[in-house]
This record gives sequence, structure tokens and C-alpha cells, in this order.
Amino acid sequence: MSAPIRVGIVGSGFGASTHLPALRAHARFEVIAIASPRNAARIAADRKIEHAFSSCAEMLAGCMLDAVVVASPPFAHHDDALAALRSGKHVLCEKPFALDIAQAEELVATGKSAGTACGIAHEFRFRPERIALAELVANGHLAPIREIEYTQLSGFLRAKEMRPRGWWFQRARGGGIAGAMLSHAIDAANAVLGMIPVEAIGTLRTANPERCDAEGTFISEVDDGAFALLRYADGTVARLSVDGTAAVDSFTFAIHGESRTAVCSGKSIADQRFFSVDDEETNELDCAPSRYARFAAINANVPPMMELYDAWVAKIDGSTAPSAAGQALPSFADGLATQRILAAIGFGK
Repeated sequence: MSAPIRVGIVGSGFGASTHLPALRAHARFEVIAIASPRNAARIAADRKIEHAFSSCAEMLAGCMLDAVVVASPPFAHHDDALAALRSGKHVLCEKPFALDIAQAEELVATGKSAGTACGIAHEFRFRPERIALAELVANGHLAPIREIEYTQLSGFLRAKEMRPRGWWFQRARGGGIAGAMLSHAIDAANAVLGMIPVEAIGTLRTANPERCDAEGTFISEVDDGAFALLRYADGTVARLSVDGTAAVDSFTFAIHGESRTAVCSGKSIADQRFFSVDDEETNELDCAPSRYARFAAINANVPPMMELYDAWVAKIDGSTAPSAAGQALPSFADGLATQRILAAIGFGK
């Protein structure tokens, strides 16, 4: 039996709500430390984690780790991932990868020098519907592909929604919907086509700059809607739209070919159905469930995150084969490609 991979988590938000239970449910990982400026000691006591630290640097110096999950806020991704890489650790970094292209390029170069297993936490590549869609593309069933459509609508940033002020609403600290959610859309398009675009244009929009929380009103500096148009070398175009100010919750990811369309759609990324559409008929297709489906009771992100960890483990173990889900680990190079597109439409310091 392979030795457990000793892992530390940086970040007490998504790191504690999703990465921690997903890592603990996975057979190969042993969570031995968590780092957070304010919440590490409390979470460590509540969740029975051996070590608690106030920073990633303290964690790296204070215990023996094989790997680090960087789930700190975006403004800390660069420094935390860089420190972990320079300590020779395997690194899985949340998105957005960095605050700008220069930071992303430095992380790619440092990852290559470290020679460790590095990846980006684009777990939605590993949802059953997304895997089935990628298989249709790989098998040529949708060729020739002409257009990708990705639309995610939600209402969590409508003017009436009370959300606490903080880094999420600060541009210089990596806040906004582009880094948080459009990054997934960009990665989805690039991954399913297996290429990066030759042209990217788009815009960021702030419909509700004045916001309220329990302390009163404050000004949002960041986008609550993000929109990109990508053109690839083969002529395929991707239309990507993420809007947090809509009246409805709706998700669509479609690949449109000349003879057939395949569509993942539903209320959200975590609630989808999969269809094939041509001139003759529309068919709903069954997707093989994740082997970790039972862990969705924790939260809907846990099963695809565990599938992503499978791909990370394969890279840590030196395997060149794809994971059991057939998907490769999203790489630091993928993160840089996404960062360049985000920068082209206005995301960054």
C-alpha cells in the first residue's frame, strides 16, 4: 500500500469547507496542518488537525509536509504557492492562479525548477457531465466544432443581497466574479478543445457598485459580471458569460458543431443534465456517476475535488496515465493561459 501523502491546507474558507473533508475522505492523503491568520487554531481544535499555524511560511517551517493545498484568498496565492514550491512541496493552488501575468509566470517557472507535482483546482473538469462532454469531443462526435457557449447566471450579487465587505470586493486583492468564476469558464473552453485561443476580448461590468452589509454601505471596486469572447486557431469561437446579478439561477455549457450539439444544463454547475441535439431529435444522455458520489452529502464540490485529487496523486506518483476519470490534472501552464485571458479583459492589479 502506498504511503499517505502528508498535506497542509492554507486557508480557512473554501479550504476548510471543501478541501479539508475531500482530502480526509481520499485514501491517499493525511491532513496534518492548517494555516490561517485568524481561524487555524479553532478549526484545528474542532476538526482534530494536529498542527495549526498563522501563515503558510510558519506551517512549512513547523511540520513535515509532502504537499500543500493553497486555498488562501487570491492576493496570497502567489506568495503561499511560491514558498511551498521553494520548500520542495507538491502544490495544488486555487484559482485565480495569481493577481497578474508576471506572478503567474513566476509560479510556472518555479514549479518547473522545483520538479514537484503542481496543479490548479479546476475541479469542475471532473464533473460527470463534463467528462462525458469531453469524451464526445475527443471521439469526434461533435466535429466540426464551431462554437462553445458557457453561461452561468446567479443572483448572489444583486443589489438587495447583503454580502460582507472584504477582499472579495477589492480589485487589488483579486476580488470579483472574473477571478472567482469566469476562470472556470475559460479553463472549461480551453480544456475541452485542447488548445488556447489566439485572440481574447471581453469586458468586466459592475452593475451594483454600492453595496450593503451589517455595518452599512460600502463601494465595490470589482466586477459582478464578466464576459469573454475567445477565438481559436481552428476558427472555433467561445462565448463565455458569468453574471451574479440575474433573477434566476441557470447554467449552460454547450458545444455546437455543424451536425450536432451537446449541452450540459441545469440550475447550477452542481445540478446539470446532459443532452445531445441534432436535426432529428434531442436525447438526454446518462453519465457515469463519480465513484465518490456518496460524498456529495458533505457538499456538491467534494466529489469532483476528490476526482481532481486522483489526478494530482497520479502526478505525485510519477504516472503519465490519466486519472480514473480520464482527465489530466489542470497544470500551472493552464493557469497561466487563463491568467492571460483574464488580463486581456481587465482582471488584475
